[in-house]
Amino acid sequence: MITEEIPPALAGQRLDRVVSLLADVTRSEAAALVADGFVLVDGEPSRVGKVRLAAGQRIAIDEAGVPGPVRPVADATVPCNVVFEDDHVVVVDKPVGQVVHPGAGNPTGTLVNGLLARYPELDGVGEDGRPGIVHRLDIGTTGLLVVARTQQAYESLVAALSQRMVTREYLALVWRHPEANQGVIDAPLGRDPRDPLKMAVVASGRPARTRFEVLERFGRPKVALVRCRLESGRTHQIRVHLEAAGHPVVGDGTYGGARSQIHLDRPFLHAARLGFVHPATGEALEFESPLPADLQAILDGLHSGEIG
Repeated sequence: MITEEIPPALAGQRLDRVVSLLADVTRSEAAALVADGFVLVDGEPSRVGKVRLAAGQRIAIDEAGVPGPVRPVADATVPCNVVFEDDHVVVVDKPVGQVVHPGAGNPTGTLVNGLLARYPELDGVGEDGRPGIVHRLDIGTTGLLVVARTQQAYESLVAALSQRMVTREYLALVWRHPEANQGVIDAPLGRDPRDPLKMAVVASGRPARTRFEVLERFGRPKVALVRCRLESGRTHQIRVHLEAAGHPVVGDGTYGGARSQIHLDRPFLHAARLGFVHPATGEALEFESPLPADLQAILDGLHSGEIG
């Protein structure tokens, strides 16, 4: 059962839209859940999806009615920037704006759709709806991720992630200067009780650790380039941890980083380095990705004084 109290941020929204957001289904699927009696509002069935909700009302969604993930279809028109491949794994450098796997609102055109056209054996590897995907990057985050081509490789890489044996380093530009040159942000993450579309540091959340190191500080505007290393892999982890520490990522409109001094249409966050032990050969592999053009232009502007 999915339960949620409607926060002020969702007050006035239609029931079917809220169900779509909470259950990660399409609007039509959400409307069907409501019509079929799988949704309770304040403990009572509500079969009208267009009803408007008030802050404080409680929604309960019976997951028995939630449809399973749709099997992704191959699409050769989707670009896949492959930087390494063999019979066991693929390493991809994801561009900005590309969704990793299908979901509500993004049924096609994702990285997975493109990978299936190139590597049809991915079908059936890993989780339903996201074949081969070991870890993800947000739509606005660029950089490296590894995909498993076999079930054995998938299980090995997932285990390595849980044991902190996969190196995932990101470059982020943040507002203000961290007091320490390096440190650890150790704070549990969960759904934001004020806005279920966001994540937040919450006492009841799942453990999450992010190591950071300041690489460069700029005076005007007052920003810093930091390297972050994930020791866990929660949704929006780096963005939420940095925002909670008082240093939101530049360009991150969701977590307080969008400001007029630096115009950027997405978070300045790039998965720059990826390292893991090959699941079949045992060889230590390491990959690096340079900053994409839009982020490099920001850094160049800070260095030259054109920004600030």
